[in-house]
Amino acid sequence: MIRIGIYGYGNLGRGIESAIRQNPDTELVAVFTRRDPKTVTIRTEGVTVAHADTVTDYVGKIDVMILCGGSATDLPTQTPALAAHFNVIDSFDTHAKIPAHFEAVDRAAKQAGTTALISAGWDPGMFSLNRLYASAILPDGKDYTFWGKGVSQGHSDAIRRIDGVLDARQYTIPIDSALDAVRSGSAPALTTREKHTRECFVVAEEGADLARIENEIKTMPNYFADYDTTVHFITMEELRRDHSGIPHGGFVIRSGKTGLSGEHTHIIEYSLKLDSNPEFTASVILAYARAVCRMHEKGIVGCTTVFDVPPAYLSAKPYSELIATML
Repeated sequence: MIRIGIYGYGNLGRGIESAIRQNPDTELVAVFTRRDPKTVTIRTEGVTVAHADTVTDYVGKIDVMILCGGSATDLPTQTPALAAHFNVIDSFDTHAKIPAHFEAVDRAAKQAGTTALISAGWDPGMFSLNRLYASAILPDGKDYTFWGKGVSQGHSDAIRRIDGVLDARQYTIPIDSALDAVRSGSAPALTTREKHTRECFVVAEEGADLARIENEIKTMPNYFADYDTTVHFITMEELRRDHSGIPHGGFVIRSGKTGLSGEHTHIIEYSLKLDSNPEFTASVILAYARAVCRMHEKGIVGCTTVFDVPPAYLSAKPYSELIATML
């Protein structure tokens, strides 16, 4: 059994808990929270809910610690700190900052002799793999990634960190004309702004400066500054009524040429349509937590990504069964 710890119990943490029930080779040991543990009710009987400050009491009792915090402010400090004590995995998704995050986690994990894997999920994660595969197969070509329409957990979390915001949902929306142009094989040159729009639904505190909040959202680097962004201020009742779900999805497309003079065009497309962004992300993370455990058993230490994991390490099935039924 792979012994799992969940660090943070929001939407993603609850998704991890559900995924553990579907994977009989994993078991939940403890959930760690910064809240008063007495106020946190989980759905797995007999499992401890402990304060985050006590996490080091569980060294040796947990095979992989799954970090479920936000990329904006939580994971940059939490992942290196916990990699000093545990094998860890996170879903850090601020693409521009992944190299710096990798270096920080790698230092901590190598010093401690632990195995870490960052940025697991569907993008980064599954989409990253498909970009790599497609570009290796069609070197003469272009990559295109479209997200949505759906709720971005990371972007919604970033809005909620703004002073005066009570809650928020952010939808990423592909621009249909751009998607059609890519699928045609014409390999268009598209700017970030030409591929997506962002739509935000924000519940602000009473008396908050709405103009300031809107400006902070629209000018936020790495999140909104490069997109046409619309901000709607709504009530908490409207948010709960109209935006309670967390759907998402998207497309990775590679348009490439083969032949002596590039006379043949090929399109590789990978797509996802997700009813629940956090539950699907959690399912990806748990498969990679299994891989982290296996890599650690083989003596691999330091920080890794989905690029470093042999696909067979993700599956609970024996290798002989994989080559007999899936190859």
